[in-house]
Amino acid sequence: MDFGVVLQTNPPAARTVQLSKLAEAHGFSHVWTFDSHLLWEEPYVIHSAILAETKRVTVGPFVTNPATRDWTVTASVFATLNEMYGNRTICGIGRGDSAVRVTNGKPVTMKELRESIHVIRELANSRSVEYNGATLQFPWSHGSELEMWVAAYGPLALKLTGEVGDGFILQLADLDVAAWMIKTVRDAAANVGRDPDSIAFCVAAPMYIGDDWEHMRDQCRWFGGMVGNHVADIVSKYGHHADESGVPAALTAYIEGRVGYDYNSHGKAGNDHVDFVPDEIVDRFCILGTAEEHIAKLEKLREIGVTQFAGYLQHDNKEETLRVYGETVIPALSEHVRAKR
Repeated sequence: MDFGVVLQTNPPAARTVQLSKLAEAHGFSHVWTFDSHLLWEEPYVIHSAILAETKRVTVGPFVTNPATRDWTVTASVFATLNEMYGNRTICGIGRGDSAVRVTNGKPVTMKELRESIHVIRELANSRSVEYNGATLQFPWSHGSELEMWVAAYGPLALKLTGEVGDGFILQLADLDVAAWMIKTVRDAAANVGRDPDSIAFCVAAPMYIGDDWEHMRDQCRWFGGMVGNHVADIVSKYGHHADESGVPAALTAYIEGRVGYDYNSHGKAGNDHVDFVPDEIVDRFCILGTAEEHIAKLEKLREIGVTQFAGYLQHDNKEETLRVYGETVIPALSEHVRAKR
């Protein structure tokens, strides 16, 4: 299992770079950042600094969208970063949440998401692509490599992910929900002749090492509110009996008490509008507790097909959590090779 860290690009940018370097030092393979240009600083500028000050980690947005950036510009960013720093970038992409809703926009359609994935992937992999009636290619890009990982919750987005995604991003660590979503993506891949094993499966959730459960829950309750935005979209489409469409009630039921969402507090510990998120949801969606408790849940996630865990660090225990992961959790989930047999 690979391990990533998910960071907000709060100022100062040097702090994001510092945490990225610390994550690499503790054995994390990926550094992801939020992409919401009004709420936080521009991520791709910071990605360049992260890549310049690290040697191994793969860096990308978690997640970008096709609405706020021209697709060819997005592809050019990745191809340029790859030329500058080697092929160490990755693109997480979805229909759009905070970046579009803060500007009173709407998430893109499934058709637009599918098309954008194709255009960005082809250009950022130094290939030509048909776009707006023209054949386009970066004449300066040679040997660039970029994978497109799709963030999804609902049935149609999961189907799309299985059909075209190099990876699947699930932003919650509930075992039952993750098992259903991974199966849905794998089935969709098989139905179009793709090898389901070729798709990476990334579960992302807050990770907090500690033993004060009340404090850990309060620090991570924001996550249930953020996930609730996407769940609310599913309920809006399928109704409050979304489980009839195949979506587990374990995912949809908890938002019945949701009355709204303030994007000014998006992804922040101590949110004042996530009281509807019960402790049970925090425990199910996040990975909290001692190192042993983290290892136990991560082992179960690995058993159902998860290939990467990406931990959010939007809390007050960043350095200690990274340290314990590097010294205890990551080694426990790594392949062990004996020097002599």
